[in-house]
Amino acid sequence: MNVIHTLNEKRREKQMEYELNMLKELSLKRIKDTVSQYFTFYFESGAMYKSVVEEGCIDYAIEAYLLGAQYSRFGYYGESIQSVRARCIQEEKELTHSFYEYLICWAKATNDHSIDESIYLTSEWFIHSWWLEGYEVGEKRHKLRLH
Repeated sequence: MNVIHTLNEKRREKQMEYELNMLKELSLKRIKDTVSQYFTFYFESGAMYKSVVEEGCIDYAIEAYLLGAQYSRFGYYGESIQSVRARCIQEEKELTHSFYEYLICWAKATNDHSIDESIYLTSEWFIHSWWLEGYEVGEKRHKLRLH
């Protein structure tokens, strides 16, 4: 007997394979270095708990990286990076907002709104930098026909 696969199963399988290949080019050390680069001020000032926040940052960095890689095919086919980013701006904003909420949840309680705004801007830059990293690696893989 033959096994029948639905189209959705096949798409999901192909997407998982692509994501696995993309993650092979990602280094955990590089993610931790960028976490310390972006959030050192908050860790040193005592505004956030380093160990817990670092684990969440890794998860969100991977999500942003895979999001950029997923949309990199449009850049390969000739769209500018601005128009590609406009395609997924809503997903990136949702990821940024979710990341910000995570950071606020694990930050030490303060009533200072300037710190909250600073954390939001930092989380926005962090997510965007990993989106851009995934986009560039994905576009390179498309050019090398490794997709």
